[in-house]
Amino acid sequence: MKRSFLLYFLITIIGVLFIGRLFQLQIIKGANYDPIHNAAVKTVYDYPERGYIYDRNGKLLVANQLSYDVMIQPNQVKPLDTLEFCKLLKIDKADFLKRYKKAKHYASYLPSVFLKQLAKEDFAYLQEKLHKYKGFYIQKRIIRDYPIKAASNVLGYIGEVNEVLAKKNNYYEQGELIGKDGVEVEYEEYLRGRKGKKYLHRNRFNKVTGSYRNGEIDTLPVNGKDLTLTLDIDLQAYAQKLMSGKRGGIVAIEPSTGEILALVTAPSYDPNMLVGRMRSKNSVLLFRDSISKPAYDRGLLATYAPGSPFKMMNALIGLQEKVITEHTSFKCYNGFRYGNRPNEFMGCHCGIYGKPIQLKTAIAKSCNTYFSNTYKRIVEHNNNPSEGLDIWKKHISSFGLGNYLGYDLPAGSPGLIPDGKYYDSRYKYTWNGSTTISNAIGQGEVLTTPIQLANFTAAIANRGYFYTPHIVKKIDNTPINNPNFTIKKQTTIDKENFNPVIEAMSEVFKTGTGKWSQVKGIEICGKTGTAENFIRVNGIKEQLEDHSILVAFAPKDNPKIAIAVFVENGGFGSTIAAPITSLLIEKYINGKISKANKYRETNMLKISLQAIYDKQIPKPQELETGTK
Repeated sequence: MKRSFLLYFLITIIGVLFIGRLFQLQIIKGANYDPIHNAAVKTVYDYPERGYIYDRNGKLLVANQLSYDVMIQPNQVKPLDTLEFCKLLKIDKADFLKRYKKAKHYASYLPSVFLKQLAKEDFAYLQEKLHKYKGFYIQKRIIRDYPIKAASNVLGYIGEVNEVLAKKNNYYEQGELIGKDGVEVEYEEYLRGRKGKKYLHRNRFNKVTGSYRNGEIDTLPVNGKDLTLTLDIDLQAYAQKLMSGKRGGIVAIEPSTGEILALVTAPSYDPNMLVGRMRSKNSVLLFRDSISKPAYDRGLLATYAPGSPFKMMNALIGLQEKVITEHTSFKCYNGFRYGNRPNEFMGCHCGIYGKPIQLKTAIAKSCNTYFSNTYKRIVEHNNNPSEGLDIWKKHISSFGLGNYLGYDLPAGSPGLIPDGKYYDSRYKYTWNGSTTISNAIGQGEVLTTPIQLANFTAAIANRGYFYTPHIVKKIDNTPINNPNFTIKKQTTIDKENFNPVIEAMSEVFKTGTGKWSQVKGIEICGKTGTAENFIRVNGIKEQLEDHSILVAFAPKDNPKIAIAVFVENGGFGSTIAAPITSLLIEKYINGKISKANKYRETNMLKISLQAIYDKQIPKPQELETGTK
């Protein structure tokens, strides 16, 4: 009796388990069941149009065009005339076998790209013949088209999904297209849309006999969403033109919103180079160029010593910490001596010898002595340099320097703003403001990116706050509502302390180092900079041509643009960075360059620094022997 009861009990339990499992598969999961792994079902994808991309004024930056890929499903391939097929595709047998093995290794029951982006003339001819080759078919694909040959670093590009990603993300199949850089990758989920699926039933001879379940679970494609960028493509293209023959980065921001108006890296490339059959060849040229680095976004990634524009930061901190006032004066004797040794002397080119220099003149004439004294007072204020430097860093960090800022682009570099611990670990002996005096003038260990300096300048223009820089303005005509981009970030500097610094920045373009780059009718506030530039060749430190830097905003009241310009090896900030800045400000605010400044434009377009860059490339024999 006990045995029969146990038998009935086991049968009942097994029955309940089977019924539960069938209920789970057919009822719970049935509605969402994807029959792609069913050998009797063929899945055909219908790809949506990727979202278009426009600039802030509605100019089309990225559109779509049709492409045709030859697809393969290895388990459906029948014996074929390989040589004839290779002739049709214009490939050799070795290439055919390589592609076939790759597809089979990926998944014999799944379709993947065999040959991508056929030429239109080849597609028409192949379409007539392809019915002879089982397991192969043509898939229409949407690829990108760039009407304007600019802003490749901002827009990014699309590339194929590889095997690893396809296995990690079940939305994508190997060979499909996905955003790879810039806006394309950052806003991929908006731009890609949703692909449609058709399920077709096949009989045991693999012949399609009709729709699977009468098309009940088929889905239609949904086109991607359009993006409107904050970019002004006319300003972007003009800045790229001015940077021809030069290396560096330019970032322009609208202070009142944090919208990025221009984000330039030089040299750059035509975005159409990464579209079509030549994409692979061009990728090698662009991404393996370790010298000019056209695919490296200097505006976001390159870290430079900020040079003299950093003096404004020390001025603001000095005012906030009350170690100086706008009327505090220091005398300059061609430089600042911070020790007893001959080499412990920082030279200065302000041209004011032995006379009291106040803040306004110190910024306008870029006096190293004034800011060296200011920095020492900040760091040594409480006779504790480590603590003083922590306070110094706290103020600087509130402007977004030393971090990634949080913008909506995938690339970035934090730069470096040292604190007390940084120097405590470097120096075994006691250190003070003089030990780290290069920080006073934006040299030494301080490193910033162009976008950080542009944002710093926007915060000054706003007199104490900034909005996180961002590149997307609208998604499908709906303004972005991301709190990260719409909430003010307050700095630690009180509003009243910005006024004397802004007055001094205005003086830079009136009587100071930027006076030769004035624009009639526009009051520009800025600061030129010249950053020393060193490189190590075979372990030997060598000084190269200085970097040319300028930060500025305009107009002085109700500013419309804040900008940072870095020109690698461009020399003094007043010679190249300043005129480029004034041209960009005039172009953006007035919409054109006046006749009076056409000579300035002509000069900047003519200047090429390529000869300087070529000299800096070590020759093979130098690398081997260490000679120069």
